[in-house]
Formats: sequence, C-alpha cells, structure tokens
Amino acid sequence: MDLGLGNKVVLVTGGSKGIGLACARAFAKEGAKVAIVSRDPANLARAREQLASEGLHIHLTRADLHEPHSAADVVEDVSTAVGPIDVLINSAGAARRYDPEALDAAAFKATMEAKYFPYIYPQQEVLRRMVERVKAGATSEPGTIVNIIGMGGKYASDIHIAGGAANAALMLATVGLAHYHARYGIRINAINPGATLTERLQEAVRLEAEREGIDETTALSRSEGKVPLGRYAKPEEIADVALFLASRRASYVTGALIPMDGCSAPLI
Repeated sequence: MDLGLGNKVVLVTGGSKGIGLACARAFAKEGAKVAIVSRDPANLARAREQLASEGLHIHLTRADLHEPHSAADVVEDVSTAVGPIDVLINSAGAARRYDPEALDAAAFKATMEAKYFPYIYPQQEVLRRMVERVKAGATSEPGTIVNIIGMGGKYASDIHIAGGAANAALMLATVGLAHYHARYGIRINAINPGATLTERLQEAVRLEAEREGIDETTALSRSEGKVPLGRYAKPEEIADVALFLASRRASYVTGALIPMDGCSAPLI
C-alpha cells in the first residue's frame, strides 16, 4: 500500500526513544525526511546511532519544549534545514504520578507543564505555518498532525489524576483544533496507547519484579495477563497507526481519538 509519505517532512517530538523513536524509524523507512527533537543530548546521540545502523538518517534538534519560544525555534530550525513541515507527530512529555493526598496546586501546574504544553506549543507553531501555506496556495496537501496521548485521559486513576487531566485536555484540544482547521484541509488526530513495551514500562516491570521477589519474565507475564489481548503493545504497532493517520490513505479521518490499549478499558 502506497502511503504517499515519500519526501514528506516529518517532525517527531520526543523522537529519541520509545514510541517517538518507533515513529521516526517508521516514517524514515517510508522515505520521509524525518527530524526528531529531544531535550536529552545522550538520547539524541543514541537514536542517531541506532537509526544510522539501519541506514536511516535523520535531522536532530535538541530543545526543551516546555517553553513556547523553544518550540518556535525548533520549527524554524527544521523548516530551514529540512523543509516546511508536512507532518507533526507529538510524543514528548511524561506526567509524574502522585498519591491523591499529595496533589496540590503545584503538582497540577507541574503536570500541565510536563505533559500539556510540550504538545501545545509545537502544535500551534506548526499549525500557524500550515495555515499560511494553504492561504498562500503554496501546497496541495495541507498537512497532518498526530498526537500520541495516553489512555489515562479517558478514565480516572487515583494515582494519575493530574496526568489524566492533562491527557484529557490534549484530547479536547485535538478534536477542537481538528474541527476548526478542517476548513483548510489540515487533519489532526490522536492515538491513545495503553501500556506499551517501552524502556519506561520495562523499568517499571523490573522494579515490580524486585518488590515481589520474582524474575522479570514472570512479572511481565503477570502484568500482561491483565490485558484482554494477553500482551502489551509494541511501539512499532503505535507507529504503524501513526503512519496511516498521517498518510493520504486516511484523507477523510480527522478529529479521531484511536484507542490502542488491547481493550483494557472498554469505553465507547
């Protein structure tokens, strides 16, 4: 199936590891011109080495997307070095979990700054430029955005109230901005992954194994057994759906929130 992504300029935030890195790899394999941004130079260097070993070459940008000016600088850098951005994949930021009794105003503020704004800032800058290109008649394919937003925004967890609230806010922003920007042909969608086999999850499994006095394989098997499909998602599976949503094959899909949690939360 031709996804029509060859030579498209793709910016992946949080692209140096986990789902973001899987997305960067997937788009690069489709022939896209990929740029990734991360605030950790070590992760960026490691990502470059991994992808280069596979014959994939990407543009790297180090930035902290917690600040709006940093997001604007990243978009400017990529647009100058690689070209006008056709696809934005937002996968940056992670929210800390809190005991409900430890939640205070500072915790909610810190969570929004860690998870919500690192998506919103680059998204708004990319959208502004996409709209300008459409109005100027400079493109026949206006562009797409895919936000990777955890399932925690769809149901409340006692230890993830602040993070879930940030995710829920991102979902609303995704749908609302998709509704408005449809007039320009710009599509905005989101994927809602459940537990995914990233380094972060594997570390949690390791800690669980230590606490329970069992080996990591047993700990992982027990944990995955709670998922109706019997296993966790792989980052590559999330990336495959991101490819589809960003492609011309999904040309009439916008404002969608795609759950990918193995039906762990059977919500309408």
